[in-house]
Amino acid sequence: MSKKIDFSSIDVPIPKNIDLLSCEEQEEVLSYLIQLDNIQKKAYNIAFHHLGTSFNICKSNGFCEWKKNKIN
Repeated sequence: MSKKIDFSSIDVPIPKNIDLLSCEEQEEVLSYLIQLDNIQKKAYNIAFHHLGTSFNICKSNGFCEWKKNKIN
């Protein structure tokens, strides 16, 4: 059984399909969401609410760009 990632520390909506991601992917999503500034959080909230169930954070431009540029 994989460990469950705690998303309660962030102040943005949690993607609905987060449980379908691996533990490593969930940790990446959490790291991405934690580092968002206020403008990015507003954009995330708009996308999350307007796209509804079709919203996929792993395919979002912001997440893909962050992942490409992050330092491992």
